[in-house]
Amino acid sequence: MVLDASSVIRKVAKRILTSEDMVVVEAKNSAEAISMASAQMPDYIIVDAGMNEGQSEDLIRQLRTLDRKKDAKIICCMTQVDLASMMRAKRAGADEFLLKPFDRKQLMSQFRTIRKAA
Repeated sequence: MVLDASSVIRKVAKRILTSEDMVVVEAKNSAEAISMASAQMPDYIIVDAGMNEGQSEDLIRQLRTLDRKKDAKIICCMTQVDLASMMRAKRAGADEFLLKPFDRKQLMSQFRTIRKAA
């Protein structure tokens, strides 16, 4: 799942990931993401860290409580390295971080790192 307010970011991520034979769903806000994840928890969730203050951390916490049987990997997507924001997201349950804008190489490198760690 790709959650980002920007349709461009969602489309770029979806195009890259689907070309790697991944099934990708898009969510434009927290409510959509929670609804979709409640119905079927994805393996990976890319969350836009640029949502309203604290909203991304709240969303990550909510996602972590939905389905304990399936531990989705959550990637927090940021526009800049901000250690305080990264620590809040990590405490909320984020697994990894990705800077945007990203390209194919960066995004796929992130997924390879997560798969190796699993």
